[in-house]
Amino acid sequence: MTPVRVGVFGLLGSGNLGNDGSLEAVLGYLRAEHPAAVVDALCGGPETVTTRFGIPATRLHWNRAEYRTASRAGAIAAKGLGKVVDVFRTAAWVRRHDVVIVPGMGVLEATLPLRPWGFPYSLFLLCASGRLFGTRVALVSVGAATIGNRPTRALVRWSARLAAYRSYRDAQSRDAMRAMGVDTARDEVYPDLAFSLPAPRTSAPSGPPSQVCVGVMDFHGGNDDRARADEIYGRYLDGTIRFVRTLVEEGRPVRLLTGDECDASVVAAILDAVDSPLVTAAETSSLADLMKEMAAADTVVAIRYHNLICALKTGTPVLALSYAAKSDALMAQMGLAAYCHPAREVDADRLLEQFRALEQRSAELRRTLTERNQAAAQHLQHQFTALTAALFPATDHTHAHTMREAP
Repeated sequence: MTPVRVGVFGLLGSGNLGNDGSLEAVLGYLRAEHPAAVVDALCGGPETVTTRFGIPATRLHWNRAEYRTASRAGAIAAKGLGKVVDVFRTAAWVRRHDVVIVPGMGVLEATLPLRPWGFPYSLFLLCASGRLFGTRVALVSVGAATIGNRPTRALVRWSARLAAYRSYRDAQSRDAMRAMGVDTARDEVYPDLAFSLPAPRTSAPSGPPSQVCVGVMDFHGGNDDRARADEIYGRYLDGTIRFVRTLVEEGRPVRLLTGDECDASVVAAILDAVDSPLVTAAETSSLADLMKEMAAADTVVAIRYHNLICALKTGTPVLALSYAAKSDALMAQMGLAAYCHPAREVDADRLLEQFRALEQRSAELRRTLTERNQAAAQHLQHQFTALTAALFPATDHTHAHTMREAP
């Protein structure tokens, strides 16, 4: 039998640990359930993906300066030409595959600054090419949110409609797509793909006594906050610095964590403002690295979505600095709904109050997280079974499956 040709697609290998963790989860599924499949990627950082995951990879955009601001005429022209060239590059890549998987990520949302002709355009080209050439495109455990910007909204809506399979990482993502005009009657909700990754084996914190991990982010608000982006960043950074400084004054060791390469500037700002040997910064290159750091801590305070997942996955009580509804939904699913704090309006005094309340319930919350993690892992196994039935019907020798087509 001819091996199934599977492509993975997204902003992978671009420095975001959460995106790469989602890829790692899907590759684990493919290697376990479809070991004969031939896999490659169309992604943001092909060299990184090939080096780390051992699969061939192609650059997502023809224009290497796609994510740089274009001000000169030549750069603007190159971007415009790139959009045209990418139509043919994407179509040719999709045509070579039987299946393309978009692994997790918030590909149907605009909760962080996003231009319609950036990733939304690339996703639309993928899904349209899939429909044109009969390649099954699957959006697997993705995040979605209602989008106000009309061009972005249209591209996201049509991408979802053209996909052969859709599942979401929370119910509100499905509700958002329904609100934007997508028929979601046959779409399912499963936990984020990162919940299928192995967690470090540890029965108790192994770091310094009372260590707190603080996950930071280069946070300037979302698409609708561009006019006050600097104000939001300043308030977030100031509140985080005040929080860290208070912990240090109490003799608590603080470990700073990131989730994307761009977060390094925030770490530097905190280290500069809180000059103490009790504050250290971890070097992490994967979700596994993040989980090891968090498993060694008593408590975690984090803003990035996949930083939260890493803490939850290790059973470490976590307080979320929430910048989008997806964080609130995740915390509620895991039994920690009371421990969310608005990232746009950080109040250090209130944050400390919530932090102390979280620590008082630490033992109880660790038991809750153990139970919720087991349920999430089981639910994701159902997801992978459904994915096989939808995308790989020819490989099932027991039953004949028909592909679930999107409307």
